[in-house]
Amino acid sequence: MLADAPLPTRDRDRERGSAVVDFVLVGVLVVALLLAVLQIAVYVHLRNIVVASAQEGARYAADADVPTDAGVGRTLEVVGKATSARTAAGLSCTSVQEVDGSGLTLVVVRCTGAVPSLFAALGDLLPLEATGRAVEEAP
Repeated sequence: MLADAPLPTRDRDRERGSAVVDFVLVGVLVVALLLAVLQIAVYVHLRNIVVASAQEGARYAADADVPTDAGVGRTLEVVGKATSARTAAGLSCTSVQEVDGSGLTLVVVRCTGAVPSLFAALGDLLPLEATGRAVEEAP
């Protein structure tokens, strides 16, 4: 008989506002997950741009009558145009000649740096390395 009786008012008041707390807790998790996915997308996109730019720099420096060191400038120029000058300034690139196992002279452009974080307080956490190679043309 007591089971059919309605809950007293004070018992119903204990549940009041719980939906707001649930919304906030779930909302924080959803936003954190969204930002993590966006950070991964930024990392992959920037890595692809730097790899393509290093390859472009290596091909440019492999041309006849072009010094090997010109590959670094070309790489940073392409990265700067594709992303921003700040991103290009954050990269450290080198351009050298190497001889592979078959005796071909290659121009190798290597770039290292870090991907900026979407969370400004965290800084640059994700390391980035890219290498581009091209066969040196004979003059």
